[in-house]
Amino acid sequence: MTSAEDRKPQSDEARSVYDPEITSEFAIPDGLAVPKPGGGESETSSEFAVPEGLQAPEGPAATEPEGSAFSTPRTYSAKHAPAAFTPPTGVPLVSLTKDAPWQDRMRTMLRMPVAERPAPEPLHKEDETGPAVPRVLDLTLRIGELLLAGGENAEDVEAAMFAVCRSYGLDRCEPNVTFTLLSISYQPSLVEDPVTASRTVRRRGTDYTRLAAVYQLVDDLSHPETAFSLEEAYRRLAEIRRNRHPYPGWVLTSASGLLAGAASVLVGGDVIVFVAAALGAMLGDRLAWLCAGRGLPEFYQFTVAAMPPAAIGVALTVAHVDVKASAVITGGLFALLPGRALVAGVQDGLTGFYITASARLLEVMYLFVGIVVGVLVVLYFGVQLGADLNPDVVLVIEKRPLWQIGASMLLSLTFAVLLQQERSTVLVVTLNGGVAWSVYGALHYVGGISPVASTAVAAGLVGLFGQMLSRYRFASALPYTTAAIGPLLPGSATYFGLLSIARDDVDKGLVSLATAASLAMAIAIGVNLGSEISRLFLRVPGGASAAGRRAAKRTRGF
Repeated sequence: MTSAEDRKPQSDEARSVYDPEITSEFAIPDGLAVPKPGGGESETSSEFAVPEGLQAPEGPAATEPEGSAFSTPRTYSAKHAPAAFTPPTGVPLVSLTKDAPWQDRMRTMLRMPVAERPAPEPLHKEDETGPAVPRVLDLTLRIGELLLAGGENAEDVEAAMFAVCRSYGLDRCEPNVTFTLLSISYQPSLVEDPVTASRTVRRRGTDYTRLAAVYQLVDDLSHPETAFSLEEAYRRLAEIRRNRHPYPGWVLTSASGLLAGAASVLVGGDVIVFVAAALGAMLGDRLAWLCAGRGLPEFYQFTVAAMPPAAIGVALTVAHVDVKASAVITGGLFALLPGRALVAGVQDGLTGFYITASARLLEVMYLFVGIVVGVLVVLYFGVQLGADLNPDVVLVIEKRPLWQIGASMLLSLTFAVLLQQERSTVLVVTLNGGVAWSVYGALHYVGGISPVASTAVAAGLVGLFGQMLSRYRFASALPYTTAAIGPLLPGSATYFGLLSIARDDVDKGLVSLATAASLAMAIAIGVNLGSEISRLFLRVPGGASAAGRRAAKRTRGF
């Protein structure tokens, strides 16, 4: 009989020794250790385990427990930190002061990568689950829609949307604003799918009272010491939508007439010119309202609104009335020039929102073409009727400082009424418009500086004062700047260019229109530069950090 040892299966090494004919490539070569017989699978080990054959660490590292990838390396010393590790003082974080306006705080974080944004503070909620993410995104889009429809620039709309999401604990969100589309994406974590929502802005209207109410709502939501439920936020938003305009229709029509009359005084008109320009502007306003009620696009509304002031100016010239007919037409143009959309478009371009800026400027171009068509049709028929419309005669503007300062303040006041501003801001913007014209007159008429440079400096002061007032009240800067730039709009240069084209002097007309475009760009750039200068001298969140104040969108690396 054979023993039990004889019945045991021999290993590969033993069989390879006793049977030299076995030459499989899986056979263990001579000199290597024979693996332990386990009968099952080998033990699973981490890729970070020390391979066999290497010397085990000695000293304190031998007893050091295995840590994660985020644990501090054992070679790190807080006193003598190597250059490869984080310095002992830590990485400087952006300091978001609570007393700073939410616009600056949110704009600072929007200009940072998502990984570097500070986490929001814990919210005081009655329930731990919090509101549903889709409802928060819907509220955010509705607030952004009101701001964008009210004429706010794209960067401030994004800042407001980010503030609303952050107030409800959604910090990993990315808002995106274009001219007619709002979208926002929220990603709960790196391993979860993002939630995205969008909303289309189909109607835009001018109501700065509603704009101020939306800003107040966002300020209340983002305040760290207040906790608004989602239902309360929806209720306040519904009240803002239902609020009526602060001024009735007849007040707006009267304000349009007073604006045109004040503009005619700025360019040398008298009492008769004031009355004629006011009547023409009010008639054009009523015709524009009639076209709007019939559903005609804004292009035709501006075309129709530009005809009555031009027709009254031509009629006075044909009737040989000794008045400055050019001032009547120029006053009517002041009431129609889209200065608000122009400033918003240039601001979007300067802050990196090129698609929105292109759309806004294209809208300005269409509205301006509508004004040009309406005035040119009337001027062409006036020239054919023998009206003596000579641009060389009307280029000289009389210097009447007191009258012009008073007219500029009246123009800003009526412009503020047309923008449906709050009554508390009308007086401030009126004074701001008077200061703007005073600076322009001192630089251009007294100092002899070019009108483009004088306009840019005056608009810069408007933007500076408007930004400081908005920071003081934690509100939008538009109500403090848009109406104040009214006296600086290039109404006379536009009229002279159109008149030259109507008299077949196309080259001279194009030069005058180019001057008007330069003045308009100087206004927009000056307002934006004044706003940026205010942020250089006032405290901005993150200014003391290592990264400093981040620029908008892309930069050249500075």
